[in-house]
Amino acid sequence: MNKILVVLVTFLTFSVSAQRGFKDSNRIGIGAGLTQMNIYTDNFSVNPEMGWIGGFSVRGNYYNDWQMSFGMFFTESNFSIPTLGTSGTEDLSFKLSAVQIYILPSYVLSENHLNLEFGPVLQVNGKLGVDKDKETNILLDQPTLVAKDILDVSKFNANFYVGLNAGVKNFRARIGYQYGLTNMFGNLKNNDKVKLSGEKFKGHLGLISGQLTIYL
Repeated sequence: MNKILVVLVTFLTFSVSAQRGFKDSNRIGIGAGLTQMNIYTDNFSVNPEMGWIGGFSVRGNYYNDWQMSFGMFFTESNFSIPTLGTSGTEDLSFKLSAVQIYILPSYVLSENHLNLEFGPVLQVNGKLGVDKDKETNILLDQPTLVAKDILDVSKFNANFYVGLNAGVKNFRARIGYQYGLTNMFGNLKNNDKVKLSGEKFKGHLGLISGQLTIYL
């Protein structure tokens, strides 16, 4: 958490400096919206579920029809996996809390109305969250493991984002898709129970997000 606070302070300092450098060309945005998260993996049958995302960004002119967008967002995204518990089979929901930091080039398709955005996103993850009463549910796709065995996912993910930012000067809708370039299950190789399963765990995040942003 301390590391996240350091990053947040650094980002705020940078944002203020950028605001001074570009004068009125930069705009600070506050946004929130919904997500749908999937994990592309051969290890589990994953069902996407809804979550939320919210945070702030700075968008400013860069060169000709190009702008740059810097942002930090907090998100809780969800997915489910088939399990066997005390009450029978069920799709057990897992929650991923994360902080996302992005730097996105943005091409202006229509001034003050429509931008195409794309670029890298650094995602800092916490452990997966699951209902305490169901931590010992057996994973149907990996019957030697229970739910709590897969909670320690990779702390950092590198994603690639592409999306549209559309609306008017001070109010925009942002719709985008992120694909995880790194292995979300990389940390599981350090889990002794996972090692005993004899299977290599690999998964890439897929995240659809829709937000409404107010630019100040």
